[in-house]
Amino acid sequence: MSFTLETGATAPEFDLPGSNGRDVRFADVRGANGTLIFFTCNHCPYVVGSEARMKALFERCQSLGITMTAIHSNETKDHPEDDFPAVIARAREMDFKWLSLKDDKQLIAREYGAERTPHYFLFDKEDKLVYSGRMDNSPRDASKANSDELEDAIADMRGGRPAKVPRTDAIGCNIKWWDREKHWMPKDACDLDYLNLRESTSPA
Repeated sequence: MSFTLETGATAPEFDLPGSNGRDVRFADVRGANGTLIFFTCNHCPYVVGSEARMKALFERCQSLGITMTAIHSNETKDHPEDDFPAVIARAREMDFKWLSLKDDKQLIAREYGAERTPHYFLFDKEDKLVYSGRMDNSPRDASKANSDELEDAIADMRGGRPAKVPRTDAIGCNIKWWDREKHWMPKDACDLDYLNLRESTSPA
């Protein structure tokens, strides 16, 4: 069985502290036409390289009735820049409009099978997973991107069609797990595409 949530699975429930000062459940962020959950952090260069595209994606999703919510699951003992006050501060600095949630016990990262930052999970209006993986094939450098798997999946979902490519491997820094070495990955995590597509600089 794959570590990452299988296509067609129902969105796992959560109840996490939010940047809005309230505890937030999946039902609270469900969109009328779909729900995009993405796992992210502050320090990863693949996230930083994607932030302008994330902001544009958020605006597009808003116009389509699709919500977009960030979950932060990295351990913070060795990565204090990813703690939640720093997340909220960076969101204000960068004018991120999406809601951010804190998964400090990493239970939701495991429920979804998040492997890297960023890692996207797109659910339809019935809360079924239609796509998981990367936004495109060059999160760190937009000038090198020549695919749009997430946008393609959104278009297919809006058209009532199954995603042509329902799953890709996320490209980015691995989730930083508590009490594990820096680059540890769960044994069932699939990394084949990532090994072929990664950039010459190793992830942080």
